[in-house]
Amino acid sequence: MVTIGVLALQGDVDEHVRALENSGARAVKVRRPCELAKVDGLIIPGGESTTMSNLLASFDMFEPLKDRLDAGLPAWGTCAGMIMLSSTILDGRDDQKCFATLDMVVRRNAFGRQVDSYEEDLVIDGIEGDDFRAVFIRAPWVESVGDTVSVIARAGNAEDGPIVAVRQGNVMATSFHPEVGGDDRLHELFVSMVENR
Repeated sequence: MVTIGVLALQGDVDEHVRALENSGARAVKVRRPCELAKVDGLIIPGGESTTMSNLLASFDMFEPLKDRLDAGLPAWGTCAGMIMLSSTILDGRDDQKCFATLDMVVRRNAFGRQVDSYEEDLVIDGIEGDDFRAVFIRAPWVESVGDTVSVIARAGNAEDGPIVAVRQGNVMATSFHPEVGGDDRLHELFVSMVENR
């Protein structure tokens, strides 16, 4: 059984832990570098990306996490986690840091403010069965991706719709919150990615 950490500085940590356990993984909360060293994969949950960047620095976690990601740690970022994994952030603060794990440009709060949050059913490459109910909360979207990044979902299921889910090797990012909808298929996909790396 693989051990997958959930970065537990803010966001829907308990919801991700539950979904991982439902998907056959051992789930642990990660707040310190010593905990990070014991995981086979990591979810960076939603929250607020600037605050998350500052908390990572305050907990002396930014550099150890960047080192693990650069060494090939499987990772999945949801919402703010997507922003943290990007190589370039649009509409971010000047002091905001990201891991540059995924070769993509992300726009913060691209779908609008809190009142513009919404849900929709998405077709996601790699997910079989019914469309996936995606919950967008002050969500980012991906403006562009590099050659090695695969787009696995777009808003509105439109060919030219905003990019809302990507994968590059054993790293995945979604601009929505799959942990809140009760559908664990994306968590199952990530567990499988970690198991088969």
